[in-house]
Amino acid sequence: MQKVRGVGGLFFKCKNPEKLATWYKDNLGFDLDGATYGMFDPHAAKEHDRTVWGTFAADSDYFAPSEQMFMFNFIVDDVAAMIVQVVKAGATQIGEVVEESYGDFGWFVDPEGFKVEIWSPKSFG
Repeated sequence: MQKVRGVGGLFFKCKNPEKLATWYKDNLGFDLDGATYGMFDPHAAKEHDRTVWGTFAADSDYFAPSEQMFMFNFIVDDVAAMIVQVVKAGATQIGEVVEESYGDFGWFVDPEGFKVEIWSPKSFG
């Protein structure tokens, strides 16, 4: 049986692709290879970085206040510092930073209304 080895991309529609891509470049450090896309270097991953795939119930409010059917999750080094950075750039923080045994989490809504979860992983051991 063939198996998926990882996430190959995140593709989504938005009102102003170039403007939003630039916002992510300027405020989350995305490397852009073109005006509206970029790639993550798998060699830049750290020991405990993981890509998580998960399903949520159709009536889940986990993505709120966004009305989108999906949510981004990005790995960062310092959740609290990233929240401060993106809020200064026009994002809206959602809730407080949460510290779990497996990592710290924070949430914000980007300038086009997409909810983003950021995660600083810790050992799963």
